[in-house]
Amino acid sequence: MARGTARSGRPKRRTLRNAVALLIGLAATVAITVPAQAAIGTGDDVVRTPNGAVRGTVTDDHRAFLGIPYAAPPVGDLRWRAPRPAEPWSGVRDATTAGAPCPQSPHFPDDPPVVGSEDCLSVNVDTPRGASGPLPVLVFLHGGGFIGGQGAPYEPSRITERGVIVVTLNYRLGALGFLRHPSMRDPYAGNFGVADQQAALRWVRGNIAAFGGDPRNVTLWGESAGAFSVCAHLASPTAHGLFHKAIVQSGPCGNALLTREESERRGRVTATDLGCTDPAHALECLRRKPLTDLVGLGEEGLTGVRRYQATLPWLPVAGTAAVPVQPLTALRHGPGVPLIHGGTRDEVRPFVARDHDGQGRPLTAERYPGAVRDLYGAESARKIVDRYPADAYPSPGLALATLLGDEGRFLGSCSQLPALDAAARRAPVYAYEFAEPSTETIGEFPLGAYHGYDVRQMFGGRFPQGQASAVAQSPVGDTLIRFWTDFARTGDPGPEWPRYRDGTVLSITAGGTVPVDLAREHRCAFWRGIPG
Repeated sequence: MARGTARSGRPKRRTLRNAVALLIGLAATVAITVPAQAAIGTGDDVVRTPNGAVRGTVTDDHRAFLGIPYAAPPVGDLRWRAPRPAEPWSGVRDATTAGAPCPQSPHFPDDPPVVGSEDCLSVNVDTPRGASGPLPVLVFLHGGGFIGGQGAPYEPSRITERGVIVVTLNYRLGALGFLRHPSMRDPYAGNFGVADQQAALRWVRGNIAAFGGDPRNVTLWGESAGAFSVCAHLASPTAHGLFHKAIVQSGPCGNALLTREESERRGRVTATDLGCTDPAHALECLRRKPLTDLVGLGEEGLTGVRRYQATLPWLPVAGTAAVPVQPLTALRHGPGVPLIHGGTRDEVRPFVARDHDGQGRPLTAERYPGAVRDLYGAESARKIVDRYPADAYPSPGLALATLLGDEGRFLGSCSQLPALDAAARRAPVYAYEFAEPSTETIGEFPLGAYHGYDVRQMFGGRFPQGQASAVAQSPVGDTLIRFWTDFARTGDPGPEWPRYRDGTVLSITAGGTVPVDLAREHRCAFWRGIPG
């Protein structure tokens, strides 16, 4: 991955942080030996895990245990290795505050050059108080474009009150999580963040019964980058048996992950740019680099408007030992698990708005054909502009956001259909489109049902000290939570939501739910004729 501009390009990295804020969410079973279950609902704030006791925070209806290490810190010789088990501890470990996020670029002008710490591999466990176990478990993977985010701010008390346990976690990001170089011999090379997530799932299997959870009923759930991570796990033999159901929220499994060849090409460029030019000693050289040299790599000049997911700087890598095939291939040929898969109606609007209206340069009718041509080439652009003329939309920017979201090769709709069709042949699939519009704008650009707006309806925020914020009661959020938790409990979100078939998905709004033809609504027959 070329470094682009030097560290003097930090203002560009702050621009990228805005894109990451959008990505965050403006943001077959194996035999299991179950540890003795700890009592829940007793008001006790101490839970004894196999690694040691933890003391969390207890309220009238909720318990939270934050910052519990699930793996050893990946520092020194453990940098760019699959995670090792966490060391046990004596006494009672404080679990009332969140652990450090994994290293990432600054979010705000006053932030330090690197936010977070390499000692970041921790989980947060939120449980209801007073429920009888064993309870179903939702393991949530955060978004952030694989370069930002953390688990703890997603405060799930509205979800746990429906009798489930929610586990959130941190995983390595950027180059630390997804660099692959030919000198690396670890089978997870290029997928260290994926390895972290699987280590957290193994931690859940071995520890969650102590919190009242059922290790035989684990649903892996991700949004945005977390959703693409779930797609990677569906293609990973080393994830087999670590979860039993999956929820893919705004990260179509029909979109390709990075190839091994491209990842290694980027890795060689990264090592060369960092002065690690000797292939035989490149990994040793990279491990000696300070964090300030490694965080932010590939992010300079990154923009939000793009056609393909695989043009992001860091992604899981297919064609490797950890992820042998692309997710779509795995869905076609793998064993299958019950699946919820979908996204928002207006996924791409915030990215178009940020790059145009947010910069004080709304896309004009005159510039619109050129913007499409830059993304698709001249021949395809003529067909697309004819099908999506600027004057058919309130603004040219909305036309661009609509066509990109309809195609969906970055985020959006039509790329979902091959994944849905493949998965539905092997297991129950429930497909949806979140269509409740927000009232938010960037400039005068309406964001609609934008990427991440749905996840905001489900979680509250958690302050760094560990306290939960007041959680707004959202009727459409209640609907999502009911569907998600019923699915976590039984593998079926309920009679209101039929199984997917023939391109029909459930449209979810505050006004109710109705079936919609996703292919017709988003012109997928047209997009099948546009070269990919």
